[in-house]
Amino acid sequence: MSSIVERSKDHAIILPFVLRVFPQVEKELAAWRRRAATIPNAELRKQALASIETKRFHCQGGSIYALYTPEKSEELIRFIVAVQTISDYLDNLCDRVAGTSEKSFRTLHNAILAAVNLAEPFQNWYCDYPYHDDGGYLDQLVQVSRQALITMPGYQDICAKMISLLQLYTDLQVYKHIPEQDRQEMLIHWSDQHQDVAPDVYWWEFSAACGSTLAVFFLAAMAARGPVKDEEIEESLSCYFPWLCGLHILLDYYIDLDEDQEHHDLNFVAFYPSLLVAERGLHRFMSEAMKRIADLPRPIFHRTVIVGMLALYLSDPKASLSGRSKISQQLLRYGGTEAIWLHRVCLLLRNRGKI
Repeated sequence: MSSIVERSKDHAIILPFVLRVFPQVEKELAAWRRRAATIPNAELRKQALASIETKRFHCQGGSIYALYTPEKSEELIRFIVAVQTISDYLDNLCDRVAGTSEKSFRTLHNAILAAVNLAEPFQNWYCDYPYHDDGGYLDQLVQVSRQALITMPGYQDICAKMISLLQLYTDLQVYKHIPEQDRQEMLIHWSDQHQDVAPDVYWWEFSAACGSTLAVFFLAAMAARGPVKDEEIEESLSCYFPWLCGLHILLDYYIDLDEDQEHHDLNFVAFYPSLLVAERGLHRFMSEAMKRIADLPRPIFHRTVIVGMLALYLSDPKASLSGRSKISQQLLRYGGTEAIWLHRVCLLLRNRGKI
């Protein structure tokens, strides 16, 4: 009986997510796709369009937080899509373009900090980058994010924590894109400096947690409801960082193991000694997140986020490559009947080209 009740509550979130939020996300992405197509510089235009086409599921998944505060869903979707599009675009610029440098990575990522910090001045984000003329594309993404944020009554309460999380995100993006011979040592040193933030995790697990935008999106969803107390923020982040955020990005790297190996890109799951140990690591992050959501308001919402992540990532065909099929099935079983049901939903959506 309890599993039927839980599933009915999942339906209460998933059905409006698919039927109402997905179309709004597609509408926002379509507008950004049209805007990206007008970028004057050919390389920047290519990377902007590619980031939207190949990573749209990041915006789709993140936009579940629009349902946390439904009366502000339009503003939340606009904010989430803008910030995630910045993230995905800048990741492409750092990953796929030759002639870049550590300084250029940091200057570019000042844009994502400015997207949540109204006091951060606009600047030439490309001043240290090989290509420059984006026709104001990145500026517009930053501006749309800010415009959405200022409509949220609790913005001032969560602003400092948002900036702090995105500073960690920026540091990660800088260090993970530096030359291969230097990046692991730099990431380990950086992780050691932040042991108080996320004790008892490996350096690559801390790094993975820093790569997630979900805590930022949840803070926005909280702020959209009204004033947010400091203790509410701390309680939420004790679940989200590093646990729920870490699970998010470890799943992302898990399905990209082969692709990252081919491109010689950093992959945090590859630092586990074996796939079996990686499975245990992912299970630990999921278990910790599941345990900690019990102390949050609306735990069913957060549980749906967790099992939804399992279903979304493990429904990707890449999750079954290179002998990972059994591990992926085991990870789904850890999520219980809700994860298995949502996995079927995601497979259906993938078959229809909706993800």
